[in-house]
Amino acid sequence: MVLFSVQRRRLGHCVLAAFALFIAFRPDTTFAAESRYPDAKRIVSVGGTVTEILYALGAESRIVAVDATSIHPAAARQKTDVGYMRALSPEGIIAQNPDLILLQEGSGPPNALAVLQASGIPMITIRSEPRGEAIAEKIEAIGRAVGLETAAQTLAAQNRTALKAVQDENAKLSGPPKRVLFILSLANGRVIAGGRNTEAAALIELAGGVNAAQEISGYKPLTDEAVIAAKPDFVLSMDGGNHLLTADQVFSVPALQSSPAAQTRAFLQMDGLLVTGFGPRTPDAARALRKQLYPGSP
Repeated sequence: MVLFSVQRRRLGHCVLAAFALFIAFRPDTTFAAESRYPDAKRIVSVGGTVTEILYALGAESRIVAVDATSIHPAAARQKTDVGYMRALSPEGIIAQNPDLILLQEGSGPPNALAVLQASGIPMITIRSEPRGEAIAEKIEAIGRAVGLETAAQTLAAQNRTALKAVQDENAKLSGPPKRVLFILSLANGRVIAGGRNTEAAALIELAGGVNAAQEISGYKPLTDEAVIAAKPDFVLSMDGGNHLLTADQVFSVPALQSSPAAQTRAFLQMDGLLVTGFGPRTPDAARALRKQLYPGSP
């Protein structure tokens, strides 16, 4: 059995698993990426990647509270917790007396956002798209929002360079691409997998692999026939939380038992925020995953 763990963060992984399950069902929202609040000193950051980027830009002293998915860096967990990003309590956020609220796309529920908007507190929603190019755009949007454009441009440029390097390295891979099935959870023996338009699928592709669940979009159950047809060479899952899986659990699913992955016990685990977050660490995560898929690769 191959076990793979990248920067394990057990605290909050159950929340991340729920985030991944629901991220494909995002409510309508408005975006104000051009708004700028350089003087904001009491920022509430909602969304693990938003918080991670704020720290990377050096704005950690301006953050007064974060949501439960904000588990990286570890210092973020010392901030006041305003709850899970999709089940926010507006009263809890307003109680922090913020002068800016940054929300990752998918935050909610809508009625909570409506209360926050009515409060008059500046609020910006940051787009979160499952594609490599969107990471730099996200960094730049956050940088504009908090008046750290120069630092954001530098970090975004570094990210673009790192992603280009990963893609150039992928071009040197030989042989057929490895098929990877990301399993979010097992529900009564049914595989809940990451299909098209998911961060998990995009990460697999950045690692030089092929998403084995292309026939679905979002995080959804697969039929037994679809699992058999997927023929994964590897199974990937999160490394903690309520949806923590073991190789024994995964390969006991009848539809997976005949897969190439089951024959070699090729079971990988990764930090949940790296799989679903799509932030500054994504190039490193893609490279680390690629090394597991293609031993001996850069």
